[in-house]
Amino acid sequence: LASLNLMKFLATDDTFQVERFVKAVELVITAMDISICFADFPTDAIGETTRDYRQLGIGYANLGALLMAAGLPYDSDGGRALAAGISSLMTGVAYRRSAELAGVVGPYNGYARNARAHARVIRKHAAATDSVRSVATLDRDVLRAAADAWHQGLEIGEKNGWRNAQASVLAPTGTIGFMMDCDTTGIEPDFSLVKFKKLVGGGSMQIVNNTIPRALRKLDYAEETIEAIVEHIAEHGNVLGAPGLRTDHYPIFDCAVGDRAITPMGHVRMMAAVQPFLSGAISKTVNMPSEASVEDVAEIYFEGWRQGLKALAIYRDASKVGQPLSDSKASKGSEPEPVVP
Repeated sequence: LASLNLMKFLATDDTFQVERFVKAVELVITAMDISICFADFPTDAIGETTRDYRQLGIGYANLGALLMAAGLPYDSDGGRALAAGISSLMTGVAYRRSAELAGVVGPYNGYARNARAHARVIRKHAAATDSVRSVATLDRDVLRAAADAWHQGLEIGEKNGWRNAQASVLAPTGTIGFMMDCDTTGIEPDFSLVKFKKLVGGGSMQIVNNTIPRALRKLDYAEETIEAIVEHIAEHGNVLGAPGLRTDHYPIFDCAVGDRAITPMGHVRMMAAVQPFLSGAISKTVNMPSEASVEDVAEIYFEGWRQGLKALAIYRDASKVGQPLSDSKASKGSEPEPVVP
C-alpha cells in the first residue's frame, strides 16, 4: 500500500497539479512493484500469489481537505466529480506504468490466462471515465488527463501485457495520515472541524482543521472575517452562527459528525463516485446517528450493493463506550462521537 497526500498537489492558484501528480504516481508504482521482489510474506501461499499476480494498492489521503480547500462540499456533484477524476487519473496512470514495466521485465506470471479479462477490465475503467460529467474547470482538466492515461495504457498493455494484476485501493490511512500532516484520512470528509484524540498514557490532544483558512480565502473572505470565523469554530466546534460566514457556504465545512453532519447516503454517494476507478475496495466508514434503525442500516447496505461498492462499513453513534477520536462536544462531558477506523 502507498497513499499520496492530495493537498500536496493543490497549487497556490487553486489548480490541481496534474503533471506533478502523474509523475508521483509513476514513481510510486514503480517503487511498489520493485518492493515485491524484496518483501517477506506471512505464509508461503500468500507469497506465491503475490509474486504471481503482483497486486499493488496505490491510493490517496486528504480528499476531504482538498475538497474543502477547493470550496466544494463533500456531498455535492462538484465534490464527487473531482474525486472521481483524481481516482481515475491515479489508477489510469498506474496501469499505464504497469504496462510500460511489462514491456521491460514482462507481465505478471498469471497474465497469459487472464489476458482477455484484464484488457476488458481496463476498457471498463476507461468507459467509466468517459461517463463522468464534468462540473468545473478543476475537474475537467483532471478528467481529460485521466481519459488520455487510460487510452495510452490500453494501447501499451495490449502489446506488452501488464506487470500488475491490480493497481489501486483506498486504505483508511488513519495513522500515516497524521504523520503526513493530513487533516482528513483516505476518502473521508473531516471527522469534525475540532476534535480530540485520546492519548495512550492519558489525557487528550486537540486537533483543529488547518484547511479552514485556505478554504475561506478561496471564497474571498477578508482576513479579519477569517480570523473571526476560525475563532468561532475553535470555541464552538462548528460553523453555525460564525460571524460573517454566508449560510450557503456552510455545506463546504460539513463533517462526518456534529450539528452539520453529512447524511449517511452522502458517504455512499461519494464511494459510488470513485469505486469504478479502483482495482480494489474502499476502506471507509458511513457515519449514522444514534437513532438509526435497523431499516436505515439495511437501506445503506442495499444502496451500496446497488451502486456496485465492493465494501461498506457503518458506525452508529454511541454504539461504543470509548474511542480514540471525538469531536469538541466530548470535552464538555457529552457522549463521545463515532470514530472513523
